[in-house]
Amino acid sequence: MNRVLHFVWFVLLSWPLAAQDPGAEMADVLRSNGKIFTVVAVVGIVLVGLFVYLFFTERRLAKLENRLKNK
Repeated sequence: MNRVLHFVWFVLLSWPLAAQDPGAEMADVLRSNGKIFTVVAVVGIVLVGLFVYLFFTERRLAKLENRLKNK
């Protein structure tokens, strides 16, 4: 019984190691075609837009909170 438990334990521990991917082929293909820069630029633009939106939303909320405090 003890040997069976050890076997199951080691199989469960080694299972995630077998699922690891050796590399990212998509990134290599995009890099070789020169399109990785386009992907990075689009992700950067989306993140900048998100931060600008959050910044202006925070300013609006601060103004509303100040109005409520002054009433």
